[in-house]
Amino acid sequence: MNASETVLRACELLRVFSEPGDILRVQELADRTRLPKATASRLLLTLESAGFVERVPKLGYRSLIRIQSRRRLRIGYASQTEDSLFAHEVTESVRRAAASLGIELTVYDNRYDPVLTRSNADRMIEERVDVAIDFQTFEHVAQSIVSRFQQARIPLVSVDLPTPGATYFGADNYAAGRMAGRALGRWAHEHWHRDFDAVLLIGLPAAGPLLKARMTGALAGLEEILGHIERARIHHLDGANTFDGAQKAVRKHLRRHRRGRTLVLAMNDPNALGALDAFRDAVLCDRCAVAGQGATLDARNELRKPHTQLIGSVAYFPERYGEALLRLALDILKKKPLPPAVYTKHRLVTSANVHRLYPKDPRVG
Repeated sequence: MNASETVLRACELLRVFSEPGDILRVQELADRTRLPKATASRLLLTLESAGFVERVPKLGYRSLIRIQSRRRLRIGYASQTEDSLFAHEVTESVRRAAASLGIELTVYDNRYDPVLTRSNADRMIEERVDVAIDFQTFEHVAQSIVSRFQQARIPLVSVDLPTPGATYFGADNYAAGRMAGRALGRWAHEHWHRDFDAVLLIGLPAAGPLLKARMTGALAGLEEILGHIERARIHHLDGANTFDGAQKAVRKHLRRHRRGRTLVLAMNDPNALGALDAFRDAVLCDRCAVAGQGATLDARNELRKPHTQLIGSVAYFPERYGEALLRLALDILKKKPLPPAVYTKHRLVTSANVHRLYPKDPRVG
């Protein structure tokens, strides 16, 4: 190794210390720079003697200088659709986090459109972002998008749609579904004494089997409380991920089936509220009980209404996604070892706790 190569490799080691006070072991430094451990060790001894790093006994090395980045990090973020309250809250939280971390952020809107989603992925690749964060819902385009980013050697974080080849961030779909199912089951046990006629599962087939785990968990949680439910009483509807889609699907169901007591488990809050509106239009609100996912502002406002039949919604706290997503992106760039999936925290929001959990929500008339 000649002198210029030695200097370049020493600089590579110093750049790994991206945060003040970072203490890193020799093996970790070697892994991140792809240097042999023996080479990294020799270079660190030289840097230590020059006063650029210091050895922390039993822990590793700490840098004593700051390497000025040649440019700000550029992260691309593609929103699912800014027409969704949940997705909009995620976008705003990502913007806030980028501003506080000094990261250059480019935002795209997938508009819940698979063609535009592909186009936005191509734009992020053309603009050579350091990390791409993609919030989209269509399974049939997910793998091709992952492949494009892999070919471009750009790390990809997939939000709320687990996709092989991307780091997943979002809900633990089965656990979140089970939480809603158990809550709905407890409500039916207490208020209807387990006497109900049908269960509606309002899902999103286009999202594929991985996101389907949310509805699988919801039914499992319901049956944990109420016991086995005959499959003839369970109806699967496609809510198209929207208020209008669920409203239309439930209206059609009510025209074709007996209008008995119905338990509704929805993929998300727009689906839950659309279903609830369909029962209200049919003057059957007292014959349904609904559980949603997301705890969006619209759902929280519904929970504040007296005698609402929305019994709860599982919160994922999208207003907190931004910092977690960008910290995850930074860890990826630092080549830190990461699990394939990073889950958000979940909590059931009900009429009993919505004021306490969200005291700053704007009041509605």
